[in-house]
Amino acid sequence: MRSMGLRDLGRRLKASVEQLDDERLQERFAGLRLSKINEVQPRQPMRVGGEVQRVKITPRSGVPTFEITVCDGTGDLTAVFTGRRHLAGVEHSRAIILEGVARTERGRTVVLNPAYTLLPTHEH
Repeated sequence: MRSMGLRDLGRRLKASVEQLDDERLQERFAGLRLSKINEVQPRQPMRVGGEVQRVKITPRSGVPTFEITVCDGTGDLTAVFTGRRHLAGVEHSRAIILEGVARTERGRTVVLNPAYTLLPTHEH
């Protein structure tokens, strides 16, 4: 048992910060019966979870939109909420589950106006 811990420590010391963060995210969303973001197919219903990595307010066809980029350790996805400038509780590093139909837009996976569920904050 102890040698397994030392092996894991050695592996973790050699891993990059990005690799460790990806592993942490994958572990955080394991067991929730979610699809991995890197496996989402365009025009198919999907249910994914991840942490909010980016928040942006931008106009789309003259209408304000609230955009969040979510990462689960396998990839990232952008959720676009049209006509919104804010969603209560949605902020950087918050865990969220998104449900909807994704599409590819300018080389990125996007879902318009998804249903969402905020997960409890992670206490350290």
